[in-house]
Amino acid sequence: MNEHELYLKKKQDPSLKLFVVLSKAQRAIGDLVKDDIQRYELNPTEFGVLELLYHQGDQPLQKIGEKILLASGSITYVVDKLEKKGFLKRVPCPTDRRITYASITEEGKELLHGIFPDHWQQIESIMSGLTDEEKTTAIDLLKKLGKNAGHQKE
Repeated sequence: MNEHELYLKKKQDPSLKLFVVLSKAQRAIGDLVKDDIQRYELNPTEFGVLELLYHQGDQPLQKIGEKILLASGSITYVVDKLEKKGFLKRVPCPTDRRITYASITEEGKELLHGIFPDHWQQIESIMSGLTDEEKTTAIDLLKKLGKNAGHQKE
């Protein structure tokens, strides 16, 4: 197979097309969500940490990174920033001195309580290009794709 034939074969491959379309969609959606979050003087990582604590309660600092897909070295920086803003506090574990929890403060809860109605509406608007049935199908297909990719990494 010559180079031109290989190029044509790649161009017709739906795997490559899906990758490109998925990447572009993720970037477009991510940019809109980032813009929405920045209205509240938070970056997406700070918002992710606060959202995690708001919905799931206190979390060990060591576990936050894996739950919001953040490198462990960045957690300390983000937690420091949120602590300075008064949105979370560090709480030592009473039974294990090696563990410190991040805990959302009342100020952090009030902030997210105020943000969520508008943020949710923005997410709904972003996703309004699909019907509910299409969203459900997309969820199922993307989960399947993600699980397959996850198994390949192991």
